[in-house]
Amino acid sequence: MSQHVRRVVIMVTAAVIALFGAVRPALAHGFTSTVYVQVGAGDDGRIRTTLELEYDLYVVSAADAEHDDSLFQQGNSAFEDGDSRAQAAALNGHHRAAVDYVTGRFTVDSAGRPCTPSGQGGFTLLRQEGVPYARLVLDWDCAGRSADAVLRSGLFPDGEGYVRDTKTIITYELEGRSGSAALDAAHPSFSLGQAWYERFWEFFRLGAEHLLGGIDHILFLLALIAGSRRLREIVLAATSFTLAHSVTFLLAALGVVEVPARVVEPVIALSIAVVAAWYLWRMWRGRGRAAEVGAVASGRLGLDRAGWVRLGVVFCFGLVHGLGFAGALGIHEAWSWTLLWSLLVFNVGIEAVQLGIIAVVFPLLALVRHRSPAAGLWLTGVVSAGVAVMGAIWFVQRLTGV
Repeated sequence: MSQHVRRVVIMVTAAVIALFGAVRPALAHGFTSTVYVQVGAGDDGRIRTTLELEYDLYVVSAADAEHDDSLFQQGNSAFEDGDSRAQAAALNGHHRAAVDYVTGRFTVDSAGRPCTPSGQGGFTLLRQEGVPYARLVLDWDCAGRSADAVLRSGLFPDGEGYVRDTKTIITYELEGRSGSAALDAAHPSFSLGQAWYERFWEFFRLGAEHLLGGIDHILFLLALIAGSRRLREIVLAATSFTLAHSVTFLLAALGVVEVPARVVEPVIALSIAVVAAWYLWRMWRGRGRAAEVGAVASGRLGLDRAGWVRLGVVFCFGLVHGLGFAGALGIHEAWSWTLLWSLLVFNVGIEAVQLGIIAVVFPLLALVRHRSPAAGLWLTGVVSAGVAVMGAIWFVQRLTGV
């Protein structure tokens, strides 16, 4: 093995070890939450916002921030009982504290002046992906033009210590304008009068950040790269994965398909372990001989039977990963072209990062394999073994709820 190849192997191995060291032992997506806001016209020229907030998180956060122990006790008891009427009663019985928590962290401004909120009715309960959500309707009295209003969200901030990376997904239709926006701690506000490309950039960024922050999807991609000997193989595998997760992503995000996260997350972890172990099995069958592991097939598209089976497995697992992407975005709205484009742009952000990872990692592996086939086998074996172990650990953790 040449000195140059040795340096590349060491660098890539160190990066993989650092990646595994940074992996969280529980859900790879961490404890996150999504707030949904629909914006429209209210009474007397006011702006109406309909907020939907994760119930148990809302109760504990509002009770802590407003120092209302009774809200916590009553709300938590209703949550454990699973009684939606009792959950609504808990919030309505502490209406002021619950509303003050929201209006202290979610605001609407117009013409540089804050709008005045007023509640419209009591709390109601609904479910998002099997999780109870509280719905709160607020009308905002603004001095300026409603179409130029600025919305800011700081709901469930990291500093409160209950969740991290809260996303606020906003859809609006007001004074002839409609669109969507995604807010988070780094981008907490947006104007209803912003340009279309600014709105879509937010969803592109959200998709890119989700893939970069979702270590399970990255490890799955690394397993695909490690198990692909030629550029054609990784292109076909990535294309199969993209087509599959795009289908279920759109169907799930639009509410056509709904699969609980407790099912999706363990299968995603299993897919990581299976795809990585597949390559290790090929290595074992070839007894470590590079020529056999990377043999060029003569079938259609250059794939033999095993290659087509692998492609089918990747496609099936891609369907499940699409459900994971949709769960992260968490939009369940009626059909609209605006919503569809927002979802597509989110997906484009995912794909841009995926292609970027392939463009960086695959040429490095190809260089090592070209200079030293044995070193290439050793490196891909280390990567695949590490990915398989992490996938198996996650599978057990997510299946058992540890």
